Amino acid sequence: MNRHPATVAELEERLSRPTDLSRQAMEAMQGDLLILGVGGKMGPSLARLAKRSAEEVGKQGFKVIGVSRFSTSEVRNELSAAGVQTLACDLLDPLARAKLPQVQNVLLMTAFKFGAAEHPDLAWATNVYLPGALAEQFAQSRLVCFSTGNVYPMVPVESQGCSEEVPVQPVGEYGTTGVGRERLLEFVSRRYGTPVSLVRLNYAVELRYGVLVDLGLQLLAGQPIDLGVSHVNLVWQGYANAVTLHEFAHAASPARHLNLTGPEVLSVRSLAEQLASLLEVPALFTGTPGPHALLNNASRCLAQYGP
Repeated sequence: MNRHPATVAELEERLSRPTDLSRQAMEAMQGDLLILGVGGKMGPSLARLAKRSAEEVGKQGFKVIGVSRFSTSEVRNELSAAGVQTLACDLLDPLARAKLPQVQNVLLMTAFKFGAAEHPDLAWATNVYLPGALAEQFAQSRLVCFSTGNVYPMVPVESQGCSEEVPVQPVGEYGTTGVGRERLLEFVSRRYGTPVSLVRLNYAVELRYGVLVDLGLQLLAGQPIDLGVSHVNLVWQGYANAVTLHEFAHAASPARHLNLTGPEVLSVRSLAEQLASLLEVPALFTGTPGPHALLNNASRCLAQYGP
């Protein structure tokens, strides 16, 4: 059995380690890859995965170009060391983004989530206006764009979650901007025939962030776990990276929608109890388990890509 990553470097290596799924994705990809918003949580490992997988299938000249503001040099230097080309750009500046190269495959990762309620103008600019402007700019490319499971309504916890056929009904400012992003990408796809895939990602986790980290930190701090949100879906970030790269082969016009999360509906109480046992700390709880939760049904994704 593989040893769990013990350092950030080992974790980054694991997240960007090519798999059969990522190698197949890069074999199918025609042309280079431009990643817009590469400096976020998911972008660096995804960019490295694309580059490593392309090299393993013999695409030595394949270009992965990562675009971000790169407010610090650390991420940019790490990406460059991995063979990823980098461009510093404030994508909200129309003159700056007009200078970006035209590339056959474009991944839109720009998003503003935490703080959307306090800064709704920035949320709408980042999540709606900017993806629409970028989609127009790259209408001749294949586009994969990160959306969110927050476009769906809350559903009973005993359900299997919302499938792609469930009409969107967002709760809150962030979910509403998620619908706005999708509508503009759908418009560009229909108007120009642009192949688009909208990936509705829900609760990705790795060892630095996500639901499990949040629960673990609360347990270690002796804080009670609020059961108001009683159930969740989770998906390993490495799997999400590989599926995202594969979606370029399935982008379509009209735009395709794909729920990307894990197959299980997981109890927050059960997760916290398991973590508490492993951490050898007590599990404390507060609140009444809520009858509804944000749950997504990823049956389409799992049928296509496996678990």
